[in-house]
Amino acid sequence: MVLDKWRTMMKAHSTEGLWDLLHPDCVFFSPVVHTPQRGRDITFAYLSAAQQVFNNDFQYVREVVEGNHAILEFECLMDDIRINGVDMITAQDDQMIEFKVMVRPLKAVNKVHEKMMAMLDQMQKMG
Repeated sequence: MVLDKWRTMMKAHSTEGLWDLLHPDCVFFSPVVHTPQRGRDITFAYLSAAQQVFNNDFQYVREVVEGNHAILEFECLMDDIRINGVDMITAQDDQMIEFKVMVRPLKAVNKVHEKMMAMLDQMQKMG
């Protein structure tokens, strides 16, 4: 159920319903920030920014699901750089309790860092 809601949001490039999908104690692990980001507020901010940044031909290409754990491999293009990564999601009580993103290759990590920091800064100035 959690994954169905998440996939629907990603396909629609929408954050509608995201707040309710995140557990209040959700922990977000970014590929470019060294410490875990704890709580619904910061996780919502990162995933909302990602919805804006990862909107050019983003697609999940493989899924491995076992119990309340899922690994979703994704690909997209960002400024002519092919991004390949995985979203590792753990669900609890029909909400995401942990969301970890890993990205490769190094050029992709650097591009994601650049775009995400710019989007988070823009969102902070607007809100």
